[in-house]
Amino acid sequence: MTLTSFHPGQVWNDTSRNRIQAHGGSIITVDGVYYWYGENKEFTVPGSSIWHWGVRCYSSTDLYNWEDRGLIVPPVEDDPEHPLHPGQAVDRPHIIYNEQTGKFVCWIKVMSKGSLQRSTVLVADDILGPYEIVQTWLRPLSMSAGDFDLVVDPHDGKGYYVFERVHSELIVADLTDDYTNVTGYYSTHFPQPQPPFVREAPAHFYRERKHYLLTSGTTGYYPNPSESAVSPTIHGPYTVLGDLHPTDASRTSFHTQISSVFEHPLKKDLYIALGDRWLPTYLDDGDHAHRAFEEHFAPGRDGDVRMEEFAEVNTSQADYVWLPLRFEGDRPVIDWHDEWSLDDFEDR
Repeated sequence: MTLTSFHPGQVWNDTSRNRIQAHGGSIITVDGVYYWYGENKEFTVPGSSIWHWGVRCYSSTDLYNWEDRGLIVPPVEDDPEHPLHPGQAVDRPHIIYNEQTGKFVCWIKVMSKGSLQRSTVLVADDILGPYEIVQTWLRPLSMSAGDFDLVVDPHDGKGYYVFERVHSELIVADLTDDYTNVTGYYSTHFPQPQPPFVREAPAHFYRERKHYLLTSGTTGYYPNPSESAVSPTIHGPYTVLGDLHPTDASRTSFHTQISSVFEHPLKKDLYIALGDRWLPTYLDDGDHAHRAFEEHFAPGRDGDVRMEEFAEVNTSQADYVWLPLRFEGDRPVIDWHDEWSLDDFEDR
């Protein structure tokens, strides 16, 4: 069946009628074609010990109907110590194009035991690969680097790496000219004492000469109230604007965590928040959901936050919630839509 609109939170299949596997995903436009890529979780079921099965990519010309283009970064199956082994916690790939080198540059977060989180960096001549690893187990700025976004300044092509310094604060770091490392220059933002208050899952976008960062709290797979911030420069200072989803009574960002924001190249002022609904079977509403949030992430007697997981987390069945942003002055706001269409927005 050919789709002609978005249906947030419903199962989304590709053109071969298979469930789309592009979690923690982003979209990049190449020669007028949209490419949606993300974590392939098709085998990540309870008890499998498989965290990922590579990075999968899909292509589309309308954003509704997606053709499976396969694994652009396949897993490394025969080496448990390799950062791309299926048992490694590979998360949130981001790809940007470098005009100077003509390379597509992909960064991937890899979590290790404990709180140490590091990066693997790959490059390719084509968006669909093959990708060659150029950095493994990278600790940018000698920091444990968690959820992140990659940013290219639309005016001068300069690259930036925006990441959560694990359980601490958000960092904006300058990338080298080839986008494969950091230069050493960085700024710090939104310091917090501990999860769940620490901001993670940064999603950057640029609008009307201002830089925006959308973030979530640190609560594992359980969704929480999102937050937006705006700055005249990418290095700040950022002004916090509040919850992106003010009409959501459950205070769970419509049971979603945003992974990236896509600016539509052909529609006027259309920014789409791409979100993951990691726990589609837990959709409590209203005060009950917020009480569950507090119970699962309340401080214990020792002051540490109790990070209890749900009985079953089956990310192979996670769904997607794509919703448009609207703006109240500078403030971005996301409203719920059971269905929406690109036709609702003006052409550029």
